[in-house]
Amino acid sequence: MASVDVARGDKVVLHDINLRIAGGEHIAILGPNGCGKSTLIKAITCECYPIVRPGMEIKIFGRDRWDVQQLRKHLGVVAAELPGERTAVTRGLDAAVSGFFSSSTIWPNLVVTDGMRATALEMLALMGAEYLRDRLVGEMSAGEKRRVMIARSLVHRPEMLLLDEPSNALDLSAQHELREILRKVASTTGLIMVTHHLADILPEIDRVVMMSAGRIVADGSKRDLLTAPRLRELFGIELELVERNGYWHSW
Repeated sequence: MASVDVARGDKVVLHDINLRIAGGEHIAILGPNGCGKSTLIKAITCECYPIVRPGMEIKIFGRDRWDVQQLRKHLGVVAAELPGERTAVTRGLDAAVSGFFSSSTIWPNLVVTDGMRATALEMLALMGAEYLRDRLVGEMSAGEKRRVMIARSLVHRPEMLLLDEPSNALDLSAQHELREILRKVASTTGLIMVTHHLADILPEIDRVVMMSAGRIVADGSKRDLLTAPRLRELFGIELELVERNGYWHSW
């Protein structure tokens, strides 16, 4: 996307966004709450549209127009929240299968094939969540729900997986387990990780895009941007950094 502005209601919340992400790339979009990360996600997934201005351009996988249902076959999206109220009373396997239809549950009019179920089970197994196939999503822990929702997003075997704040509401153990599983996913799928937690930035992610007040303020390698001065400027606090086993932590 080039020279993209996006408005929400009467307010412009993204300003002059210029961003190019290669297929299969691993990238983190980092910034404080309210910086515009969620709106950028919605622009990438065609849920929000840019203000039409001279020089503005936005293309997803090389195309400027998409049927959103078709886009989901190429771009798996894992939102911070569950996709719909019916999901909570849906069993884990059906929740994963619903990714084929971008629905909140398996409605009576949907035709589910044995191949769909087999693929959904494969994705649950990849996420270490096959044991959740018969459990209601509403009875799962936050970490278990997140695993099922990621499996749901992977059933189409998308070219890129977009994760919105994946560690939110997870305890330390669940965060660690999820990050290690996502490292396996990163070996076969591109990742766009949207977060304000440094520890979410997997070792496989080398590129970081920093956002503040609706603008991209830095775009470069993890080594260059994850420094105390840069992060102090981004988040507005004094902090120290340490790297351990490829992960960065701050306090």
